Amino acid sequence: MSVHPWWYVARATGITAWVLLAATVLGGFVVSNRKARSAARVLEYHRFLGGLSACFVAAHVAALLGDRFVGYGPKDVLLPLASVWRPGPVAWGVVAMYLLAIVEASSLLYRRLSRQRWRRLHLLSYPLFLVATLHFLTAGTDVNRWSPRWLTIAFGSVMVMAAIGGAVLAERRSPDPGFR
Repeated sequence: MSVHPWWYVARATGITAWVLLAATVLGGFVVSNRKARSAARVLEYHRFLGGLSACFVAAHVAALLGDRFVGYGPKDVLLPLASVWRPGPVAWGVVAMYLLAIVEASSLLYRRLSRQRWRRLHLLSYPLFLVATLHFLTAGTDVNRWSPRWLTIAFGSVMVMAAIGGAVLAERRSPDPGFR
């Protein structure tokens, strides 16, 4: 291990947060399919993984603040484009963090929000995953390695298939208006 242990912690927690977020979004696809036999169990996992991904994002930010090599301060991790090091890619991460906070807050306030408001807020999960993926692919020191690209392609392919499958199932559930 090098003399920069916080870098390893930041890297590991960031990658883990992204994988957990991907699994959470996939779980959301399954939960939204009301005909799934195990939807209640998947909902438990979905909620757990969502909270866990938020915890790993918090650990990722804390590790970045602890790493003195780049020298991030609170401004760098809280304000988009404030970072001197890769400001654009880091900004994607800051925006993703705020979107995650909104989605998690909507989950925690589910019983206090109208169904329509909760759904609108929770649909931010899709841009959240897109922005987090952009951050994952552009911000870190692993951007030129094959593993993040293949991981993104694998999860992205599963997401696209799940979205198409969900759209097909939703189409089958909706009543056919017919021609009048």
